Amino acid sequence: MSDSSEAENKKLFWACFIALVATSFVFGLRANIIGNWQQDFGLSEADKGTILGVGLWPFAISIIVFSLIIDYIGYKTTAFIAMGCHIASLLLTLFAKTPSALYWSVFLIAIANGMVEAFINPVVATAFKKEKAKWLNILHAGWPAGLALGALTSIALGDANWHVKYAMCFIPVVIYAVMIIPRKFPVNERVAANVSYREMLGQVGGIGFFIITWLLVLGVFQIVSSLNPDFASPPLWVGALIGVAAGILAGLYTRSLGHWMFLLILITMGPLATTELGTDSWMPDLLGADFTPAQAGWIFIYVSTIMTILRFYAGPIVHKFSPIGLLVVSAIVAILGLLFLSKAAAFMIIVAATVYAFGKTFLWSTTLGLVSEQFPKGGALTLNGVSAVGVLGMGILGSPIMGGLQDKGIVADLKENHPAIHEKVSGAPKSVVFLGSTPSLDDDKVKALSEEEQATVTEVKYPHKKAAFYQVAALPTFMLVCYLIIFFYFRSKGGYKPEELEEGEVAAGH
Repeated sequence: MSDSSEAENKKLFWACFIALVATSFVFGLRANIIGNWQQDFGLSEADKGTILGVGLWPFAISIIVFSLIIDYIGYKTTAFIAMGCHIASLLLTLFAKTPSALYWSVFLIAIANGMVEAFINPVVATAFKKEKAKWLNILHAGWPAGLALGALTSIALGDANWHVKYAMCFIPVVIYAVMIIPRKFPVNERVAANVSYREMLGQVGGIGFFIITWLLVLGVFQIVSSLNPDFASPPLWVGALIGVAAGILAGLYTRSLGHWMFLLILITMGPLATTELGTDSWMPDLLGADFTPAQAGWIFIYVSTIMTILRFYAGPIVHKFSPIGLLVVSAIVAILGLLFLSKAAAFMIIVAATVYAFGKTFLWSTTLGLVSEQFPKGGALTLNGVSAVGVLGMGILGSPIMGGLQDKGIVADLKENHPAIHEKVSGAPKSVVFLGSTPSLDDDKVKALSEEEQATVTEVKYPHKKAAFYQVAALPTFMLVCYLIIFFYFRSKGGYKPEELEEGEVAAGH
């Protein structure tokens, strides 16, 4: 690589990095102002959950759709569309007058975030195809960096109006737009190597398309349910049947069930996302018993900073362990961190959170590195497909199931030890995938309790929230088993080695 092309690749990399910072900056800041939205727009707890939820599902749909067409419309075109959606969404939010307008503004920014993820991953993997795992890890340091900056911005502006805080989101969006506009984007290595579109789809195969389609259909059902409370989500078998149909069609077209290793990685992504992102959503409840909201905010920034720094220095670590070796080590440390969190109290929670941060730091970004190095023929689809399945798996299966298990424990505890309070706050059962009908508490009724009774409910909740970390440890344990299968496969082949494509390589079926 010439010095000029290397310099251009570095400029392109930092443009992609800031684009990712922009997406997570919104997440970090939005988490701190959702309470203000609740007051200004008169949102119920259900409304708040719906608005936060729509910040995830469209992301997954967007990243899949654009991964399928991005080689035809181009990376730069996708980047321009993402910029337009980001700016339109921010303006729509700032001028929103109704909950509906707020909902659609969050929907639009999730679409934009999916487009950003759709182009930055394959661009960086192509620009640095000799060191993909290293540079994808560094790229994804932008995610915790943006989360920390968003939270820090909200804290720094203190009691300022939420409009002022949210307007800060324009800063990273404008910066990445200015950085990307003059850049020249490379041709994806799959396209340069003449690997056919059919062969790209074949890396995912019939089974892969079944998994992706099934989760997408379940996600769409949840979106419709959140918009229309009268809509009854169809049974699980309906989504599975649609997924099977898509899988059969994909299998017939590609003449492939999918690469076994890619499918194994694919089924780890829901557990991975729940381990990383889902656990973060429970952290405030755990911290709330021993720390003030402001202190909890600083702990969140502290953990995000650890992740940012570690990912920036991922190169030597990946080199030492190999991507699959690093995933094995990370899964083990994540298990230990979660078990530590389930037992820790007071200051030791910070120590446990530090261990957990070391464990989860490399999971997502190194998985992207592994996929990009082992499945270059899959292009943007395999690389971004794992991210989409991770987000969908967490939102549709992981988080609801873990939340349902918590609700069961909390309600049973209240019913046995505080029956009078249970009688006052018992809510309608909720339907949770694979758990069926689960008991719940009515948040509005809990708020109507006396301070003493609310304190009792909090005391009951706390140990069950902590127990959730013990339960979640089963997920990285499952991941560890899958990683060990891949690890020993490479060992039987003489060690880990990335797959490389040569430009002009003619693929079968082209």
